[in-house]
Amino acid sequence: MNTLLIEIGAEEIPAGYIIPALNAFKENILSALDRLRIDHGTAHIFGTPRRLALMVKNVADMQNLKTSTIKGPPERIRFDENGNPTIAAEKFASKAGITMDQIKIEETSKGRYLTAVIQEKCESSVSILESLLEKEILSIPFPKRMRWGDLSISFARPIISLVGFLGEKILDFKVGNIKSSSHILGHQFMYPGKVKIESADNYIEVAESVGVIPDIEKRKAIMIKAVEACANEHHAQILEDDELINMVTNLVESPFPVVGKFDDEFLEVPDEVLITAMREHQKYFAMTDEDGNLKPLFIAVNNTRAKDMQLVAKGHETVLRARLSDAKFFYEADLESSMDEFAEKLKNVTFQEKLGTVYNKTLRIGNLVQYLAEESSYEDKDGLKLNVTRAAQICKADLVSQIVIEFTKLQGLIGRAYALKAGEKEDVASAIEQHYRPVYSGGKLPENPTACLLAIADKLDTICGCFSVDLIPTGGTDPYALRRQGIGIIQIMLKENLVFSFTAMIDKGLEAFGDDAAKKAELSLKIIAFFKKRMVNILMDTGLSKETVNSALWASFDNLPDVVLRARALESLRRQPDFEPLSITFKRVENILKKANAKALLPVDESLFEDPSEKGLFSAVNEVGQIVEGLIQEGNYDKALSHIATLRPKVDTFFDDVMVMAEDAKLRQNKMALLSSVSGLFKNIANFSMI
Repeated sequence: MNTLLIEIGAEEIPAGYIIPALNAFKENILSALDRLRIDHGTAHIFGTPRRLALMVKNVADMQNLKTSTIKGPPERIRFDENGNPTIAAEKFASKAGITMDQIKIEETSKGRYLTAVIQEKCESSVSILESLLEKEILSIPFPKRMRWGDLSISFARPIISLVGFLGEKILDFKVGNIKSSSHILGHQFMYPGKVKIESADNYIEVAESVGVIPDIEKRKAIMIKAVEACANEHHAQILEDDELINMVTNLVESPFPVVGKFDDEFLEVPDEVLITAMREHQKYFAMTDEDGNLKPLFIAVNNTRAKDMQLVAKGHETVLRARLSDAKFFYEADLESSMDEFAEKLKNVTFQEKLGTVYNKTLRIGNLVQYLAEESSYEDKDGLKLNVTRAAQICKADLVSQIVIEFTKLQGLIGRAYALKAGEKEDVASAIEQHYRPVYSGGKLPENPTACLLAIADKLDTICGCFSVDLIPTGGTDPYALRRQGIGIIQIMLKENLVFSFTAMIDKGLEAFGDDAAKKAELSLKIIAFFKKRMVNILMDTGLSKETVNSALWASFDNLPDVVLRARALESLRRQPDFEPLSITFKRVENILKKANAKALLPVDESLFEDPSEKGLFSAVNEVGQIVEGLIQEGNYDKALSHIATLRPKVDTFFDDVMVMAEDAKLRQNKMALLSSVSGLFKNIANFSMI
């Protein structure tokens, strides 16, 4: 057993490419080893901007032996009447690559047959790896690829070195015009050139000796410790930003942080602008005091140690000053316009070719959010209805500000800052920022009623608009992120316990997109189906089974918090030991009604009862029905289902004693009506036929 090492040296690879590429490479190599019957241990990835490396422990020297048995003709034709092998037997032996005396006899259900045990040839792991590495390396996925020279191959960046070892054995392979060797690249600035490694196991040691820390987690830990030390020296702390830490980790081969300063005058600009200017363009860490206030300091992580690190800091300060000066200029220029003036400019910004401008969208959002405010259970305190109306008017205003045009990620954030500067209410300003939430899966949700209603209105308008012009997500295509926005609406409604009619909300959202009633009805059904799929996944993520969720959803999908209550109650009932016979009984009720197509039934007529079991079931249904109705109004579905479950013995007795499909039409209809009254108790809670 030996360690396998593969390293691909390249020109500087974008930081965001490195981890996904390494993970894919690892999975592909391990799959290939498994497929080719080569035993192996655990795999570890290593990477820097100039190298992608994989190490697999305990790789076998040879393929595992594989044997297979092939069946030939029946035993009776092995020899002729003179005891000589038959032509059929000889051909079978020749085809299997064995001699006649190696033929075995196997007893089968059809008699005794000639068989041959074949052993496939085992090759060395070295030869197998050498033959597959070029293909596996060129199969590594990247968001964008490039070609270089006159080569037909492509990679994230031009490949400049290849190293492959199995233990101490150098793997001989080639990618493009680069041949593998035993030399790895040293640090580009501190140790330029190449250095030889003797085996896969001394790769890390040799790399670190030439200024490279290939272990990503180790490099990250060293960087964090060094950055925190810099911050502590200045009685500050770095602004928490895991994404930036991961990004910077993969921008350097060894981290050397330095502290820089900027003028206090820039602190007049909103913190979000300064942080974004430092983060997005320069990959600098912002620093705050113990109260979270931004300090005129930053930390830049360099890829090399200079003789004079203060001179390096001055260089970073010069670059950042230009960025912050631009930001300050844009900010001051923006303050000369009011939020309403910005909103007016939205008339010149296209939202979508068929759906008009962003200004048109804000008008639709305004109408929709007023409806939601009326229908919601929120109290109209602190001027909620006025707040949502005002927030809708200016929620997209910052899109035409110079700051957002320069720093697009600040949409909403800078709108909040400008709104507060203009004297808007805190709820209105917060809604401008928060109505985009959640901005990613698992992200924060809006935090106040104004923001919640505005977020729902904005997302619903986008979904209804896109569906109306046939921009419906298909497969992996979802250019307007409708799935994420649909999930966001559901999450907000569940978090805020918003119980207004979901169907009515969709119909209201579709009002702005044409007058064709038939088309809108069709679109409403499509949108509800779209939301149901999102709801199924959300509830399954909480541990509910798919059958339970579908049963609750398809019974009713108009009150989302209510769906959750019903699904949880049903899941709890399903865990009871006697649930299966109960489910079978209720399914039987549903199936009989469905087969008989029992729709418009008259009320149950007690005078038409033929058997005591009918009267017994009728009385039980009425008694349980009154209790269940009250429990459903309270939202206590656990108790409601428990009471409905008590009907099972009565229903079973009814089926045992009564011929439901009576010849007399009146009697048959009356029995159907009785079963329908049973079905009516649970049909709005769950659809038992789906379990």
